[in-house]
Order: sequence, then structure tokens, then C-alpha cells
Amino acid sequence: MKTIADHMRVMHSRPGTGKGLFAARPYTKGEFIVEYTGVKIPTKVADTLKTRYLFELDEKWTIDGNEHSNIARYINHSCEPNAESEIHDEHIFVTAIQDIAAGEEFTMDYGEEYFEEFIRPEGCKCRAATHRV
Repeated sequence: MKTIADHMRVMHSRPGTGKGLFAARPYTKGEFIVEYTGVKIPTKVADTLKTRYLFELDEKWTIDGNEHSNIARYINHSCEPNAESEIHDEHIFVTAIQDIAAGEEFTMDYGEEYFEEFIRPEGCKCRAATHRV
């Protein structure tokens, strides 16, 4: 288990998902959680890569968040997420969309394109009551 600044932890998540990012303290709805960081690369280059840690800023630029220093990369997908991302001035900020208890895993909906390419073929393991069809 890796602790980041006493407010979140990287730990093993549910089976089939590897590691996840967990709250070490409560978060309130609307609160900033973490910034998704990495190297800014052309989206055309990103489209040729097989990594799962790409976050598209726009049709021209993508963030390659493959570096282990990018702790936001450990946020797993959920069909019923508790966090969402917002892009401001080429920065990707993750915020809580509901109250999150200490010990709860941070989750985001990765979007249709990612879901179709990576999640659906392996089967969704998010444990949500409802899933994308």
C-alpha cells in the first residue's frame, strides 16, 4: 500500500482491476481530489499507442499518464462513479460528484470510447448495480 500525502492510498482493488486509488479521509461533493498528469502528446500519436493511460484533452492533444508519479492513473472505471474529470487550461482535475467516505475507492466513468475498446471485451468488473449496455 502506498500512501500519498495522508489523503489517498494506492491499494489492490477488486479482482480483475489491479490497483485502485482510495480515500484516506472523507471527501465532500464538489471537492478537488487529484490532477491527472503526464506528458502532453499529439492525439494522432496517442491514437497509435496501446497504453490505457491516455486522457484526451481535445482533438489535437492528449495526456499520456503512464508515469507512476501520476496517481490519478489508479482511479478505476465505474458505471456508477463517485468522481468526474474536468479540463481547464489543459489541466485535468478530478473532483467528487458525491460525498466519498474514508476507505472508499475513487471511481470515474471512462466514457464510451474507452469502455468499448478496453472494458466491454473483458467484461465490466465495476460492481455497479447497472452497467452500460
